[in-house]
Amino acid sequence: MFMGESEHNLDLKNRLTIPAKYRSQLGETFVITKWMEHALRVMPLPVWQALEAQLNALPLGKKEARKFKRFVMAGAMEATLDKQGRVILPPNLKDHGQIEKEVVITGAGDSFEIWSAANWQAYTAETAEDFDDIAEDLVDFDF
Repeated sequence: MFMGESEHNLDLKNRLTIPAKYRSQLGETFVITKWMEHALRVMPLPVWQALEAQLNALPLGKKEARKFKRFVMAGAMEATLDKQGRVILPPNLKDHGQIEKEVVITGAGDSFEIWSAANWQAYTAETAEDFDDIAEDLVDFDF
């Protein structure tokens, strides 16, 4: 399971060091794609394959389904880590994530996300304000 958050910086060659605790869960090849709220989603292949199946099941007669599928599929790339545990972020993914140098990597259960530090700060500040209402609308805790 991917959880927690950590701060990192892209180097001059647009390489990002993936936290050691995430590397073993990724596998040799994994997928990075454009995601919601200007984040990037990083998934082990089995998680990507499940998402891909969901995308392929979307009704192609619906314009919004086509748009979503195209956006995620066109924004996806297979990736591997170098010997230092780094991955190169190509320009299209950097642009979508509005990433310049400072990055926050956040666990998301079956995957993790890459955020620009500025976007992550703004997102968490906004979410913190509404967290109680969000939880009340979505979650029914039984423990």
